[in-house]
Amino acid sequence: MNTNVDGKQKVAYAMTAIKGVGRRYSILMCKKADVDLTKRAGELSEDEINRIVAIMQNPLQYKIPNYFLNRQKDIKTGKYTQKLGNEVDTSIREDLERLRKIRSHRGIRHAWGLRVRGQHTKTTGRGVVIRKK
Repeated sequence: MNTNVDGKQKVAYAMTAIKGVGRRYSILMCKKADVDLTKRAGELSEDEINRIVAIMQNPLQYKIPNYFLNRQKDIKTGKYTQKLGNEVDTSIREDLERLRKIRSHRGIRHAWGLRVRGQHTKTTGRGVVIRKK
């Protein structure tokens, strides 16, 4: 995960600094790990931190529902997983590359830097164009 968490914030909100962990997912992890939600992140003991990390790495073993996970029915494996940190960026990049490669409508729109989700583009979005190299 390689992310420093602010110790002054409450546990559930401090964990949202980790890429791939949102508010609801972090609250659910704290409840599963029996961590008090009113504690600050800096006040956690090593045991509590280890429990949270274990749940973060293996959410399905701790009965976290599939709809909470951010990688549902992966194209390659067909499994439900939770991606954290750099894995999130890597999986999104691979998905967009696959869409471009098969020349789907979404892939072509991504390649051209246009709106992908059906928005109107006749009059909007004419401002500064930010393109990734």
